[in-house]
Amino acid sequence: MSTRSDLRNLAIVAHVDHGKTTLVDALLRQSGAFGAHEELTDRVMDSTDLEKEKGITILAKNLSVVWEGVTLNIVDTPGHADFGGEVERALTMVDGVMLLVDASEGPLPQTRFVLRKALADDLPVIVVINKIDRPDARIEAVLDEVYELFMDLDAKDHQLDFPIVYCSGRDGSATLDLANPGTDLGPLCDVIIEHIPAPEYTEGHPLQAWVTNLDANPYVGRLALCRVFEGTIRKGQQVAWCRADGTIQRAKVAELFLTKNIERVAVDSAGPGELVAVAGFEDITIGETLADADDPRPLPVITVDEPALSMTIGINTSPLAGRDGTKLTARQVKNRLESELVGNVSIRMSPTDRPDAWEVQARGELQLAVLVETMRREGFELTVGKPEVVTREIDGTVCEPVERVTIDVPDEHLGVVTQLLATRKARMQDMVNHGHGWVRLDYLVPARGLIGFRTEFLTETRGTGVLSHIFDGYEPWAGEIRARSTGSLVADRTGPTTTYAMVNLQDRSTMMVGPGTDVYCGMIVGENSRAGDMDVNICREKKLTNMRASSSDNTVTLTPHRVLSLEHALEYIAGDECIEVTPKHIRLRKVELDPLDRVRAARRSSSAPQPVSAG
Repeated sequence: MSTRSDLRNLAIVAHVDHGKTTLVDALLRQSGAFGAHEELTDRVMDSTDLEKEKGITILAKNLSVVWEGVTLNIVDTPGHADFGGEVERALTMVDGVMLLVDASEGPLPQTRFVLRKALADDLPVIVVINKIDRPDARIEAVLDEVYELFMDLDAKDHQLDFPIVYCSGRDGSATLDLANPGTDLGPLCDVIIEHIPAPEYTEGHPLQAWVTNLDANPYVGRLALCRVFEGTIRKGQQVAWCRADGTIQRAKVAELFLTKNIERVAVDSAGPGELVAVAGFEDITIGETLADADDPRPLPVITVDEPALSMTIGINTSPLAGRDGTKLTARQVKNRLESELVGNVSIRMSPTDRPDAWEVQARGELQLAVLVETMRREGFELTVGKPEVVTREIDGTVCEPVERVTIDVPDEHLGVVTQLLATRKARMQDMVNHGHGWVRLDYLVPARGLIGFRTEFLTETRGTGVLSHIFDGYEPWAGEIRARSTGSLVADRTGPTTTYAMVNLQDRSTMMVGPGTDVYCGMIVGENSRAGDMDVNICREKKLTNMRASSSDNTVTLTPHRVLSLEHALEYIAGDECIEVTPKHIRLRKVELDPLDRVRAARRSSSAPQPVSAG
């Protein structure tokens, strides 16, 4: 086997908000990727509007940095568990992993997830303790937790002998010894070159390039992002396109691109180990292989973990449909969902009993929310149902997905959080008090129990608690779990809301609309302080007379209404409710708008839970 000593391919993986993207920024700056005339932007790898707004990485992206003559191809991966499919794809492109861990927070659920995948693939791991400049850093304790995590995941002896680098991504410094602070990221790059193996290939082997991701270019169309495992790929070359269904057809490489820093540059050829973008294959999909035309040898199709949640997405059927969006028809919604399946291997789609709605399965609520948010920004109007878990039958027993939850809360909120989780069939695995006034709790919770939990959790902890979770496995159905304890205020007629009606309602409820808002019969306008729904006339006006009342000049004070984001709305709604999503509005409504139809539907529905079966 020959090696490419001038090349290293690695993925940078971590839990959300542990500083991956900031560290990548510092690497780009110090390697001279930006010219003197270029503006240096923060978080340059967060390329979409949603990524910039939420401060998280959603799509896996690669860049290259040249350090002392060696090209480092770095794949920046998402840190949130819902986008685990992106991480699994990224690990197929690389020869090693740089695992980033926050010097204060330590390993969290996504750290466990990506490390488990890397160890299963026997990839070498470099552990980077980041944010060592934090005032609450506990570096020694975090390092012990990392070793415990490796052993907990049954790491082999050679995998436990990993190099450790201490970094501050914000300051752009790295060191191998805390007693000697670093001045730049040179020590980190030296460790990468030393410990990440160079790509191996066989001299004279026919071409094998594996499609691991997809992108699009307005000029050349769909781009297949590949890793070249063997041979050389050239622009204009005739290749064998080995498709997922087993067929092989000849095709021509129209364009070939390599990543230089963060830009794609057109090249004439690329050798083994390179990460390339190829144009000329209109309906190519992830997991397919581009091989030698005379000696095609396909690589295995990429597989990822199964989805854990499902949600119904359909056209907007409310009385206010068509006011905001430009894409309203079932055909447009179906085409958009099918196009999402092409580039997102962790999403599934299946038909429902309605021709204008589809069941979409994904890893978690955030992944579903990001899909819906992206569609609404493209001009779609949608009706979105309540997320439900995807069950499967194992040895004749109905099993449901279970999540491993890690919670950091101040000491004073410990009691209320444990009480909240107890009602959701959670089982405590560990509790650690670090001595800083904060407690870390580890739980196993049925995925159903986490739907709607985040809103309650943040309310009870006054916004101070930190919650993260990841899929752990399947366990037998845990029985009924308590739903939301409060009911909804439902508008009983169509029209604009009035201040007069809202003043009388706000004492016994929390309003979700402001005065002058257009509502319709069946729309949810507030949260009832008690269990059960209440139909209200929120359009009621004050009757005018020609008599002056003594209280006519009194100032009316309205409490500001609660504005729900899409993620919070998905967590809030009950089983008989759904969300109307348009480019300008997010409205909560009942599935059945007519009050009599709601009563009939409630009588028909049984009290037993209806699990959603996989597939």
